[in-house]
Amino acid sequence: MQPMHAAVVEAFADCGYDYEMVFVDDGSKDDTFAKLKQLHSVHDNVRVVRFSRNFGKESAIYAGLQHARGEFVCIIDADLQQPPALVRDMVVFLELNTDCDCVAAYQQVRSDGRVLKFFKNNFYRIINRITEIEFVQGASDFRTMRRSMVDAIVSLGEQNRFAKGIFSWVGFATHYVPYVAADRHAGTTKWNKRRLFRYAFDGIISFSTMPLRLASFAGVLSAFAALIYGLVVIIQRLFWSVAVPGFATLAVLILFLGGLQLLGLGLIGEYLAKTYTETKARPIYVAREVLEAKD
Repeated sequence: MQPMHAAVVEAFADCGYDYEMVFVDDGSKDDTFAKLKQLHSVHDNVRVVRFSRNFGKESAIYAGLQHARGEFVCIIDADLQQPPALVRDMVVFLELNTDCDCVAAYQQVRSDGRVLKFFKNNFYRIINRITEIEFVQGASDFRTMRRSMVDAIVSLGEQNRFAKGIFSWVGFATHYVPYVAADRHAGTTKWNKRRLFRYAFDGIISFSTMPLRLASFAGVLSAFAALIYGLVVIIQRLFWSVAVPGFATLAVLILFLGGLQLLGLGLIGEYLAKTYTETKARPIYVAREVLEAKD
């Protein structure tokens, strides 16, 4: 945490801005909080929010925005892959362009493999077709926002959060800038292909009901196909004395229709599970300890 703090101090040296740093400890199992506590004891402009357990990236983003007090608020990872120096440029841009509410960064060059790049590209293509908001391909959570946009995001108290969609849904004017990710200072990424796929699926479920409509369409289509097939079998039997196919055809039809039914039930279950989670109205996170800034 000290390298991150030092990088921020260097980036904002002699700029005339008053600033604070809000660190969110998302239920770490190592000595992260001890280091943050030491950092807080030395620097007056450091605030620390410690979760009681791991609540996930989305909850950490929400907690950071909720505890930030500045006129401009930036979301940035603490592993130094995202350069703090760019944050200063973001703030300057927002000061000079009062009609813009947010500056978001995207990686100019990514090292994703072909398979992962294929799925990411198609994810953005699909989600932009089935939702009413625009998802900008490659745009990250690394962004600087005005207080008005931050307040709008914090006011959305939903538990099933998908930050990329929420940033677009609130509808504030956003300017996109490229950046080159540096090497990770410490730790390793927790995002494997399975978690990325689940994250993408949650995003689609959170901002579109199109999967439910597709399930209904598939049901109508399969019923229509079954009707046509039944008419064909009857005509063949009556006019050409063609023997009606037996067990194999019946088994295929049962498996096909059964698969469609299970798919539809699965999609309904996903939406119902999220609705059930929301109705319990549990907090987005539980803070075990909050160390306030001293200024």
